[in-house]
Amino acid sequence: MYPEIEPHASGHLDTGDGNLVYWEECGNPAGKPVVFLHGGPGGGCSPSHRRLFDPSAYRIVLFDQRGCGRSTPHASSTADLASNTTWHLVSDIERLRSFLGVERWQVFGGSWGSTLALAYAETHPSRVTELVLRGIFTLRSSEIDWYYRGGAANLFPDQWEKFMAPLEGLDGDPVELYSKLLASPDPSVHGPAAVAWSTWEGATVTLLPRPELVEEFAEPSYALAFARIENHYFVHGGWFEEGQLIRDASRLAGIPGVIVQGRYDAATPAVSAWDLHKAWPGSELVLVPDAGHAYDEPGILAALLSATDRFR
Repeated sequence: MYPEIEPHASGHLDTGDGNLVYWEECGNPAGKPVVFLHGGPGGGCSPSHRRLFDPSAYRIVLFDQRGCGRSTPHASSTADLASNTTWHLVSDIERLRSFLGVERWQVFGGSWGSTLALAYAETHPSRVTELVLRGIFTLRSSEIDWYYRGGAANLFPDQWEKFMAPLEGLDGDPVELYSKLLASPDPSVHGPAAVAWSTWEGATVTLLPRPELVEEFAEPSYALAFARIENHYFVHGGWFEEGQLIRDASRLAGIPGVIVQGRYDAATPAVSAWDLHKAWPGSELVLVPDAGHAYDEPGILAALLSATDRFR
C-alpha cells in the first residue's frame, strides 16, 4: 500500500435532515478525484483506506456514511434510522461532490461499498469516470439468505453457533429476530446481539483466521452501530427491487471498471461478481484464486492497487 498520509482538509457536511456526514480529503488537491465508499453498511473509514491510491496523482475523498464512524448522530446512541437508506446515501454522495466542486470522479467501493457504488453510478453515470469494485454485494435475497439465514453455516458451523446464540429459544427469520433485539433499549439485550452479529462477519471475511480483526469487530460501540445499520438495510432489502443492480448494469456501459473478487469469499460469494460482469458491458473481472472477502488480503490488495494505478 502507499505510505500513511493525513488529510489536508476535512469537515462535516450538513445533509439538511439532522445528519452531519464526516468527510476528508488527502493526496493531491489538484489530482484526479476519487471517492472511497466503505463497507458495512455502518463500517466507517479507516486511515488505511487512504493508502489505496497514489497520493501524488489522486485527490482522495473519503467519508463516513450516515450513523457511523465520525458522522453524527451515531447509531450506537440512537435507534432512529428512518433517514438512513441507500437513496439517502446516494444523495449524500452527490451533495458532497457538488460541495467539493468535483465534476466527475472515480468511484471505489468494496462489499457494501460496491452496492452503494453501483446504486450511485446507475443513478448518476455521467458523474463517474471509472468504477473499482471489490467483493460484490447486490443485496439480492439469495445473498442475504446465504450469509444470514444459514447458507454459510455449512462452512463455519462453529461461528454460526455463536451468531445464533442470542436467538436461542426464539423462532423465526434470524434477520427479523435480530432486528427486534438490536432495537431494544436494554443494553443487556442489544449489546450482546450487536457483538454476535458483528463478530460473525469479522470471523468469516478472511480466507485464514485473523483474531485481531475479530477483536475490532467486537468493540461494543463499533459493533452496535455496525449491526444496527446493517440489519436495518437488510430487513428492507436495501430499498431495491429484487435484482435491481444487476438488471440495470447496462447503464454502466461506457464506464471503465474493474471487479476484484476473492474466489473463496464466503461473505459475498463470487456468483454475484460473475453476474455483474456478464451484465456490465466492458467490465473486467479479476478472480483472485487464494482470497476471501477482505480488501487487504494480499491478492485482492494487489489487484485493487493495480486498478487504481492504471486509472490514475
